[in-house]
Amino acid sequence: MHPSCIPAARLSPSFTLPSGLAHDPGIGHLLLCQDRLTDAFALTSKLQSQHMFLADFAGVHRPALFKALAQAYPRPQKELVARRGGDSTELQWQDIQPGSHGCITKERGLYTLLGARLTRADLIGRIEDDGKGKSQYQPGALASFAYVFIDVEAVYRREGLWQLLLNVLDTGSYKVGKDMQVPLQSSIILVGSAMQYAELRSHDASFVRHFPLLGEMAHELNLTQKSELEYGLWLNALANEAGYRLQDSAMAPLFAFSSRECEHQQRLSLASQDMVQLFAQAAAYGQSSDISGADIEKALRQQQRRHNSSERFSAQSFDDSFINLPTSGEMVGQINGLTVIDSVDYAYGEPARITTTVHYGDGEVADIERKSELGGNIHAKGMMILSACLYRIFGRDAPLHLNANIVFEQSYQEIDGDSASLAEYCCLMSAIAEQPIKQSLAITGALDQFGNVQAIGGVNEKIEGFFNLCERRGLSGEQGVIIPKANMLQLNLAPKIIEAVSKGLFHVYQVAHMDEAVELLMSLPAGVADEEHNFPQNSLYGLVQARLDKLAGDEPDDLPEGFFAKLLAKWPFSRS
Repeated sequence: MHPSCIPAARLSPSFTLPSGLAHDPGIGHLLLCQDRLTDAFALTSKLQSQHMFLADFAGVHRPALFKALAQAYPRPQKELVARRGGDSTELQWQDIQPGSHGCITKERGLYTLLGARLTRADLIGRIEDDGKGKSQYQPGALASFAYVFIDVEAVYRREGLWQLLLNVLDTGSYKVGKDMQVPLQSSIILVGSAMQYAELRSHDASFVRHFPLLGEMAHELNLTQKSELEYGLWLNALANEAGYRLQDSAMAPLFAFSSRECEHQQRLSLASQDMVQLFAQAAAYGQSSDISGADIEKALRQQQRRHNSSERFSAQSFDDSFINLPTSGEMVGQINGLTVIDSVDYAYGEPARITTTVHYGDGEVADIERKSELGGNIHAKGMMILSACLYRIFGRDAPLHLNANIVFEQSYQEIDGDSASLAEYCCLMSAIAEQPIKQSLAITGALDQFGNVQAIGGVNEKIEGFFNLCERRGLSGEQGVIIPKANMLQLNLAPKIIEAVSKGLFHVYQVAHMDEAVELLMSLPAGVADEEHNFPQNSLYGLVQARLDKLAGDEPDDLPEGFFAKLLAKWPFSRS
């Protein structure tokens, strides 16, 4: 096993960028990758008695999506007429007919969205006095549109409206005024999150009966299944619908931004609302609806600048030496870990100094964060796995006579996650073996019980956080980060980091096993145990094993005698 330095070309995704695309390719391109959604919508357009729940997510531009769905499955416009049957009059819907034939109302459009301020009249309409002593029907959404999209928040938490909607679906009609019974002809699409769908399905039997069709939106595009050309058409269709025009140069920053949002080199985001907002900001900076790549890049820079105040305060604390974290030299029992500070609207990486002390004890590896109630459950799990790794290697036949204390220095808020378990393990090995760790390297990774290094979250932010600190202090060519090999497909680093790596001023290493990490950090072979589970003396694990044996009182027989031992050996009564 050998750690490998990742070449600059693999630190960001590579795309075959489309060019010369039509600026108005058609709104149907907005349904890219939405096969499950369109299948459910096609069914609800054909089945009058089965309505649909559309599960979207916060980044969806709903107006464009609903328009694309409705236009993909259009219906002929209808009108409401009165039919006499004996002594009674019945209202019926029919296709619009020419001439005067007692039409009461006509559909006004193909679709509509009812939002948070929904009222009973908005839904079913009302009877109004026309000022001449006659009553006049003012239709609501159910009598005006073929497809009625309703935000689930607008009805579910309001008991009266929710019961009204369920009654309409139960009877297939709704009463307006005293005598007017209007048949339902619209398809109703509730719009909300997948969690809201699960809640409704679990707690309301009427919901299950009337909304059997689930259309869940895809969040991202997989480039192993779709092409960059298709995504380029999606971007152009979205921009055109929002009133903008994308130049070919805008594709590169948009693809990079989209991939970064997905944290994957082969995935692209379908968060249309985020894109539309970015288009608007770029157009404002460029003072034109014709958006260039430079406009997009400026909008992204300014967006980061507006949201990164916490990151700037953090950087100032490091620069003023309020936070002690060396990026050069070597230290025993100290290592640079990598963390992510994640707020509602922004995430950034922040290096953290982890230290370990060891002493004689009963084998406990103590997590000071947990004992001080600053460590979360997942972090505690990582510490337990770390202890399991230690006992798997060195505690097979006898208990360990060692206690260790591990802590995140100058940490005053809760720490959670298991992504520091690799760093903590390396720091523990350093403290036991009394071998120094390179402070020019920072490390992140989660361990399993067999020492395999597993993927972690926020890999780009973590790398950038340490790089930014090193850059402010001056890049030496020795600094770098160690990441799990499993995170390779998530790399999407800033251009300045890629340039520094290509010049040899900074390094990014990948490891698949914890032994690779300790070898890189301490410039010693980890060591391979023989049949009796003994490690070579000149290896790191050999030094760890010798220290553990010493703590257990098992001194090797060939150690040189001390002064008093030699003196006693000369006395006659000391000989047997």
